[in-house]
Amino acid sequence: MKTYETVTILKPQLNDNEVAALVEKIKGLITAAKGEVLSEEKLGRRRLSHEIKKNREGFYLYFRFKAEPNFVKKFNDTLKLNNSILRNIVMSYEEPKNKPANKAKAEVAA
Repeated sequence: MKTYETVTILKPQLNDNEVAALVEKIKGLITAAKGEVLSEEKLGRRRLSHEIKKNREGFYLYFRFKAEPNFVKKFNDTLKLNNSILRNIVMSYEEPKNKPANKAKAEVAA
């Protein structure tokens, strides 16, 4: 299984119950495909840089999950069919690599 992250923008007109239902639906899609949700965040309502389907704002959701690579296309296609979702993107996730501290800088700071 690979690790992915997705950002989903929902219509701003949705109420809290509708947003919660969509969050559960997305988590259900992932777990039904034998995936695992690693983290989820509701980033809230934000202004869009450009208008999408006559909306100037959107409600942002972020998920990080593990799933099989063949699941991603099916996942994207399913979310595109939902009228409450303005945009969705799924990206492969890689852990940030920490650079070793420069020895000279560490000695100067000491």
